[in-house]
Amino acid sequence: MKLVPLGERVVLKQSVAEETTKSGIVIPGQSKEKPQQAEVIAVGPGGTVDGKEVEMHVKVGQTVIYSKYAGTTVEIDEEEYIIVKQDDILAIVE
Repeated sequence: MKLVPLGERVVLKQSVAEETTKSGIVIPGQSKEKPQQAEVIAVGPGGTVDGKEVEMHVKVGQTVIYSKYAGTTVEIDEEEYIIVKQDDILAIVE
């Protein structure tokens, strides 16, 4: 199944949060807070929002940082995705 965002929405796949201690023990991502860093999976076409033309600034494959409580989490084919508005993306990681 494929997610196709509408308007100024972006589909993100959250980065895996794993950390290794100095002694080499891996702390699984579920035991701590999820990072707000994700990969862009799909980008909507943009369009007009509140009478203003919206240009999409992110592209598929980029890594971005998004607002902590932004978006809607969906699960498709046992993969978890987050659908956010472009305004909820704070930065592009280069």
